Amino acid sequence: MLSHFWGLLTEPDNEWISIRKNPPGLIQLYLGQIIWLAALPAICAYIGTTMVGWSLPGSTNVVRLTPESALWMSILAWMAMICGVAVISWFIQWMSNSFNSDPTLTDCTAFTCYTAYPLFLIGICGLYPSIWLAIIAATVAVSATAYLLYSGLHVFMKIPKEQGFIYASSVLCIGLVVLVSIMITTVIFWGMGIGPEYVQVY
Repeated sequence: MLSHFWGLLTEPDNEWISIRKNPPGLIQLYLGQIIWLAALPAICAYIGTTMVGWSLPGSTNVVRLTPESALWMSILAWMAMICGVAVISWFIQWMSNSFNSDPTLTDCTAFTCYTAYPLFLIGICGLYPSIWLAIIAATVAVSATAYLLYSGLHVFMKIPKEQGFIYASSVLCIGLVVLVSIMITTVIFWGMGIGPEYVQVY
């Protein structure tokens, strides 16, 4: 994974071709990479919100989550990220016919996984909950993901660059829809009582 990611940053065209020629198996992708990448932000957020905590503006008190509520939220976030990768991968394959491409679901899952790598990696910032750190890290990660998406999709799918731009924009829209769906699901779970429980540390 790390070697592929470094190659995508230095020689993206050659690396995407290499990944397309020798993609990992679908089960290998999920069991060997995706579930662990999705676990990184979930685990870091659990540690940061239960052991480190954060201070609200204008207050010196440290706020933390109870271990039980943080555990449930971390598990649900982990599952949401795995489902998000699966849904986006399926949509990429579903749209491929419109752009005269014929990738397998495994190909599309590999592309989604490697493209979303920066978004998984910023999960490390969850160890220190801070709104400014989150904003900066998210900006960098989203920029890197957008770069990988727009620069690599046409190469990976073997289509003209002009079509790749439209294809990538469509994938980006789907990603936003998935994000909104996750937010709506979160609100529903909170309404069911599975939500954050705060503890103030004086």
